Amino acid sequence: MKDANYLKAHNARSLWHPMTAPADSLANPPTIITGASGTRIRDIDGHEVVDGVGGLWNVNLGYSCQPVKDAIAAQLDRLPYYSIFRGTSNDCVIELAEELRDFFAPDGLTRAFYTSGGGDSVETALRLARQYHKIRGEAGRVKYLSLKKGYHGTHFGGASVNGNANFRTMYEPLLPGCFHIPAPYTYRNPFNETDPARLAQLCLAALEDEIAFQGAGTIAAFIMEPILGAGGVIPPHASFMPGVAEICRRNGILLIADEVITAFGRTGAWSGSRLWGVQPDFMATAKAITNGYFPFGALMIAEHVAQVFESDETGRAAIGHGYTYSGHPVGAAAAIACLAETRRLNVVDNAAARGAQLWAGINRLKDRFDVIGDVRGGHGLMLALEMVADRGTKKPADKSVPARVQQAAYGAGAMVRVSGPNIILSPPLVLTEADADIILSALETGFASL
Repeated sequence: MKDANYLKAHNARSLWHPMTAPADSLANPPTIITGASGTRIRDIDGHEVVDGVGGLWNVNLGYSCQPVKDAIAAQLDRLPYYSIFRGTSNDCVIELAEELRDFFAPDGLTRAFYTSGGGDSVETALRLARQYHKIRGEAGRVKYLSLKKGYHGTHFGGASVNGNANFRTMYEPLLPGCFHIPAPYTYRNPFNETDPARLAQLCLAALEDEIAFQGAGTIAAFIMEPILGAGGVIPPHASFMPGVAEICRRNGILLIADEVITAFGRTGAWSGSRLWGVQPDFMATAKAITNGYFPFGALMIAEHVAQVFESDETGRAAIGHGYTYSGHPVGAAAAIACLAETRRLNVVDNAAARGAQLWAGINRLKDRFDVIGDVRGGHGLMLALEMVADRGTKKPADKSVPARVQQAAYGAGAMVRVSGPNIILSPPLVLTEADADIILSALETGFASL
């Protein structure tokens, strides 16, 4: 490996980073991570910190999950790749599909379509939703509804249903027929409603109104995250997702649960849909399915949807969609091992316990530092602190403020993530009590430095 000075000098010379301006990477060289173990990451200068970001919401089992690494190595020796396009399959994808069917049985999901990651899983759901309606003779159902503040990846379909202008404006025009309703974001919403239950009802009424305006017979699907992640960790009231599901069922609209972040235990439940007692028609998964060790995803499909495809006699059910790496045997082997470890360690209980510890801690920080306008979480290891210039007006803090908090927290022992005015926490689900204390202490140092 090249020495540290070479790597620091050349990082942005020939490399563009996602989610930032190329010039910013030149002006503000990123932290170069060169090692990791357990819940800790280590940079090129040897500074080691607790990873409060969990890679990118995906390293649920930490960086030392030996069974997953062993499964990858063994599969590379046995079958490093083969396609599962028509006419061929492999043993790993079949075994994994059965494991996923068992894991998601309480969610009513019984079939898997393999992808290369979360954006691909969302794209697959959007496409199959339209095809489902065409098979059933309702070809006019082509539109999509989603939430403002929602995030569904950066493919053209995902960006079109995204509810954040940052991922849309520079790439428009996007997919036509995508419409958004207000998110149940208690701290900021167009209704000026601060009661979560009442806000949920107002947002549901907005959904009903949009369906009536567009015409239910023109809408293919509604897509939502059970807890909004990249939009700032926005958990809805417990009545919201069940209300969405009921409205969708009544109007013949499919419900796509984007669980790229929330599946496999992050919310303190095995899925975000299960947290709210909802069975979606599709569930997009990825990230923690392989603990971040291999790019892989799966769209899970409800039994009643599967039956429409599998019993079709119209000739419309052939799936003209797929990826070179759909069902990659190495990814499938990693996922099988990852599911086994996820169950063995029962990470869902630890996510709930450590999430409660961090939730109490960030609320104590809010009591001390006026720059924290809102804290959100309370459901496993998904938490956020929103910074403001003034609590009374809720004016967002200058973008330099969360960056300064992040930098000071990193120096004090924890990596945290900046997203707009928010500091987001999404650490591994194997986080220890001591790790959580380090994150809280580092954040305290970060806010005290302002």
